[in-house]
Amino acid sequence: DDDNSEEGLHTIHSGRHEYAFSFELPQTPLATSFEGRHGSVRYWVKAELHRPWFLPVKLKKEFTVFEHIDINTPSLLSPQAGTKEKTLCCWFCTSGPISLSAKIERKGYTPGESIQIFAEIENCSSRVVVPKAAIYQTQAFYAKGKMKEVKQLVANLRGESLSSGKTETWNGKQLKIPPVSPSILDCSIIRVEYSLMVYVDIPGAMDLFLNLPLVIGTIPLHPFGSRTSSVSSQCSMNMNWLSLTLPERPEAPPSYAEVVTEEQRQSSLAPIGACDDFERALPGPLFAYIQEFRFLPPPLYSEV
Repeated sequence: DDDNSEEGLHTIHSGRHEYAFSFELPQTPLATSFEGRHGSVRYWVKAELHRPWFLPVKLKKEFTVFEHIDINTPSLLSPQAGTKEKTLCCWFCTSGPISLSAKIERKGYTPGESIQIFAEIENCSSRVVVPKAAIYQTQAFYAKGKMKEVKQLVANLRGESLSSGKTETWNGKQLKIPPVSPSILDCSIIRVEYSLMVYVDIPGAMDLFLNLPLVIGTIPLHPFGSRTSSVSSQCSMNMNWLSLTLPERPEAPPSYAEVVTEEQRQSSLAPIGACDDFERALPGPLFAYIQEFRFLPPPLYSEV
């Protein structure tokens, strides 16, 4: 009523009333929404309606937040590779080694993409082994100085059985990433990480496994980034040239007299009598101008 209008109170008459509210998310990074076994990251908007002599009416509406991870960064486009070997022992008998080497084109992927696995498995033991690959999600929860970790299988594949003395090669064997939540790397209470495990299943012994870290992002690979990734993966095995150091001060170029002799310079200044096809294609004055300045010395190195 009019008596309450001075205090900022307004009477709401019977009927439907709508009020638009707007809130801006803070500029500081927000962890991606996540539901885990021992904890979660949730965001919601809560509205309350207060009425005299009645309990307030409350309503809560959740929404999802994604902390964008762009996989088009150099650190996530770099190839991942590794090599391991294992020798089986049975009492006093030792069999040959089992070797495993694997490589993937990059570290960052988005859900729905397929990881191309390049691997070579050599079985010099006396047992029949099976090469396999799997994507694992690791959830780490931190609270009160303690940590709990949960590891879950996301996707896997199986290769052909490998008998003694045989070798198997994977030339881009594909393992598709299912719809999973992005990696959470910058949250103080929850971390979500991924890894690709390429391993050899050895019956009666510990498996030979190789872990390659993965980052599941939200911004997919650009076409230019894909080309850069493929080129870098091809030359990643031979990067010794990076250890070469450039000289602190560049060396001066050779003197002009060492490159062009005096006879060449004098002959270039003489009039040209012959008229070949190239001369006829150019106007006379322009061709003479090119010939006149063709052997002039460049500016001094100190000037540049």
